[in-house]
Amino acid sequence: MSPLLGASLLDPGHLLATLGLAGLLGVVFAECGLLVGFFLPGDSLLFTAGVLIANDSRVLPANLALVCVLVSLVAFLGNVTGYWIGRSAGPTVFRNQDARVLRPEYVDRTRDFFDRYGGASVVLARFVPIVRTFITVMAGVAGMNAWFFAIWSFVGAVLWGTGVTVLGFWLGGVAFVRDHIELILVGLVLLSVLPIVVELRRRRALRS
Repeated sequence: MSPLLGASLLDPGHLLATLGLAGLLGVVFAECGLLVGFFLPGDSLLFTAGVLIANDSRVLPANLALVCVLVSLVAFLGNVTGYWIGRSAGPTVFRNQDARVLRPEYVDRTRDFFDRYGGASVVLARFVPIVRTFITVMAGVAGMNAWFFAIWSFVGAVLWGTGVTVLGFWLGGVAFVRDHIELILVGLVLLSVLPIVVELRRRRALRS
């Protein structure tokens, strides 16, 4: 069995040491745009890349700005690809009214979610593992405006691709941050949406 299969595929250090920059960009593209990439370690991979660059590793280019630009660009292209996959395949996949899993009503709920939270939903989802893979496809399925999606997807790609990599570059030596990067990012997203949840509850209370 290839050493890239199994648990090693989820090991950011192994992936980068084996495939270098091409592997980094390939994983980012797959996780952001292809449904099969939902299990890949995007957050920890970017963080590890920042750590390696900070330590002058030969695995990646020593130019932090170059890596951040490439990662952000590929993350954006991945999202656009996922969007058009959803836009093209969605009507066929969700057409069956009697389906138990991929039901048309789920598309309506997704569309309502996007209408409620707008661009923030695209940006914040970028920082949540698995969600960032599927939300791009669902944006296409729900028929979100392509230009609107592209703009907010680009914002999210830069914030995520550059932000997590730079975080690794700066804080890679802090063991707690290094070992809990996924939980930290999810926590930040929860803090970001907390004011929205509070406001929605307040409005519902006023209506009742």
